[in-house]
Amino acid sequence: MWLYLAALLGLYFLRRWYQERQTVENLTEKYVFITGCSAGFGNLLARQLDARGLRVLATCTTQKGAEQLDKVTSERLKTTILDVTSKESVAAATEWVKEQVGNKVSKNYFQRREFSFTLRDDIYVRYQSFNTPLELEKEIQKMCPCKIDIGAVYSHKPIQHNMVHLGAFQAQEKELVFDIDMTDYDDVRRCCSSAEICPKCWTLMTIAIRIIDRALVEDFGIKHRLWVYSGRRGVHCWVCDESVRKWSSSLRSAAVEYLSLVKGGEETIKKVTLPDNIHPFISESLNVVKRYFREYALVEQDILGSKESYEKVLALVPETVRKELLQEFTKKHDSVKRWELLTKALERHSSTLKKMAHTESEIMLQYCFPRLDMNVSKGINHLLKSPFSVHPKTGRISVPINLKKLDEFDPFAVPTISRLCHELDTVSNDEGDAKENEGEPENSRRSRDYKKTSLAPYVKVFEQFLEEMEKSHKKERLKASDMQLDF
Repeated sequence: MWLYLAALLGLYFLRRWYQERQTVENLTEKYVFITGCSAGFGNLLARQLDARGLRVLATCTTQKGAEQLDKVTSERLKTTILDVTSKESVAAATEWVKEQVGNKVSKNYFQRREFSFTLRDDIYVRYQSFNTPLELEKEIQKMCPCKIDIGAVYSHKPIQHNMVHLGAFQAQEKELVFDIDMTDYDDVRRCCSSAEICPKCWTLMTIAIRIIDRALVEDFGIKHRLWVYSGRRGVHCWVCDESVRKWSSSLRSAAVEYLSLVKGGEETIKKVTLPDNIHPFISESLNVVKRYFREYALVEQDILGSKESYEKVLALVPETVRKELLQEFTKKHDSVKRWELLTKALERHSSTLKKMAHTESEIMLQYCFPRLDMNVSKGINHLLKSPFSVHPKTGRISVPINLKKLDEFDPFAVPTISRLCHELDTVSNDEGDAKENEGEPENSRRSRDYKKTSLAPYVKVFEQFLEEMEKSHKKERLKASDMQLDF
């Protein structure tokens, strides 16, 4: 009897020992769903499992709790808001988990995208959503908005935002966007101010695109970027990589902070201060600035041409050198020669004044480095004007920019709405085209007419961008299919 009990006990401990020695394979590919992660045990478990490499899907009761958890965990951990007492919130969280685990585009992705219309007299109509692109097209024709903005993809259809529980309606993803506005350079450009631009100062946008785009590709590993002219005084960038679209506000803020260098408001004189050890991103950016600085800053902007302008530059150098240069500048009368005097003076004093080691670079960067609007980039629910919109002030079309011909881009040469109307009227009156399209439905013919207008090359740039995204998406799906042996 005792021998039998001892044998049973031995088998029990042997089975327990075997079970405890089992390990989960491919831990980093496993998902774990945890509720109540704003604080307490749920928060602790989420952080520990994230540290072990699992893909944690954490729900929090408040947006503040979600943001705090995002700050102390890796990019693997994803957060959403969940109110377990709300059926709508539970349903939204269920759909969110399916999207995260399946890594597929939801069937109602387009339906959950926000569109905003600006009508005459600055009437804003937000939280518009549509079941199909055709519905959107018909609504645009009906409302004839002055401006169209694109927002986030939400947990519910935006048009139903007043019908769901307050905490359940959440922005879930959106392209990372950058907004660069020429008015932010008013303290360093002499040719224009406010909303005005000209070919001389447009070089600032060219420099900004080159610096930011290089960093996005080489520093962040981003593939899909669409640069768009705003239609008036700036440029926008849409970063469309699938993983980036799901970034939290804190990740977006960190990216903008990484790409920002010019700090301080109107009262700040010196807005760029470099450390002893310059970060590679700044070094690469400086290389871009140097390519344009002489022609742009010294020749076209003539930043040292007048006493008022060169005193602003000299305010950025140490006082001992400043006094010397104020006297020497009277002997030369153009910016190029005065810049040579400045660089030679800095070189002479560099051995005695360590803080002057980067003064020349700091001046160049303060006058040319990109100036980003952080609020536009960090907010997931922030709106941004749709490509191919018509700017209500200028009538110019917000067109994609071909990066291969960036230096050739002319904001004054882009199509205007009046020009396009004239071109379309010309096409429709062409007798040859009338014979060619005889019997073809009117809508089908008109939808092809843009190819015979000045808008065609810009549409081609956009189509090429979409084709590259589609190829990349198919490649990723094929790769996932091969890994799952799903032929």
